[in-house]
Amino acid sequence: MKLALGTVQFGMPYGISNSQGQVSKQGVEEILQYANSVGIDTIDTAIAYGKSEQVLGHAGVEGFKVISKLPSIPEKYMCLEEWISNELNSSLNRLGIRTLYGFMLHHPEQIYNAAGEKVLKTLEKLKEAGLVKKLGVSIYDPAELDKLFSLFNFDIVQCPYNIVDRRLVTSGWLEQLKKKGVEVHTRSSFLQGLLLMERDALPKKFDVWKNYWDRWEEWVKDNNLSKLRGCLSFCLSCKGIDRVVVGVDKKLQLEEIVAAADNIITNSLPDLNCSDPKLINPANWEF
Repeated sequence: MKLALGTVQFGMPYGISNSQGQVSKQGVEEILQYANSVGIDTIDTAIAYGKSEQVLGHAGVEGFKVISKLPSIPEKYMCLEEWISNELNSSLNRLGIRTLYGFMLHHPEQIYNAAGEKVLKTLEKLKEAGLVKKLGVSIYDPAELDKLFSLFNFDIVQCPYNIVDRRLVTSGWLEQLKKKGVEVHTRSSFLQGLLLMERDALPKKFDVWKNYWDRWEEWVKDNNLSKLRGCLSFCLSCKGIDRVVVGVDKKLQLEEIVAAADNIITNSLPDLNCSDPKLINPANWEF
């Protein structure tokens, strides 16, 4: 199963179209049980995702490949190596597991400073100790990889990729990553839910990109397909992507995603490629 389960909603309300808020503990258990039953084997979380790790640990994640992320390095610390080690061990304790499948830098730009080499060496030692199987980076723009891979050969890269934001492919980085043997995970398949919303429900702020929404609506209607199936078809049909991370608020959403993922199309998808960072990077939406 190429899908991976994103869990930011397990620890906090998240996403422009999220009307459910944070997922309940019972809801998390139902989602995990269903994910396991359909062959979803990878869970993506982060120390910064509120109480996501605690909730996952309570529900039980044995049998899953769990990936977490190191938060921002504080401005002041007594010992950087000790801080990183403590963060990882605390993460493992909250999750109730002995080893993380992946541990990513949530803010990899922090290794560009004087402490960067020490951060990387500490992470490598934790990997050698068996606490982490793969080290990685979570990025917002594939352009970041030029500098990152000059510093360290990461095992996993996670970045945005959807029918509007195609930088992973157009930059040539997907091809380069596969040549390096790097595991590639993508997120934001639905652009935080924006691509799934009804046309009339889109916030006025997004009227600037009216042509994109009109073409998207037209394609969905002409092909008699759901937006969900269109978004997933675009991401899952891309060769070279190992996991497509999807977040859900309830079990029913995951069931719908799995059903759509089992019936993807591989051609006639619309060309909605956009390079405007004000749209493709949700950090720039500024509501």
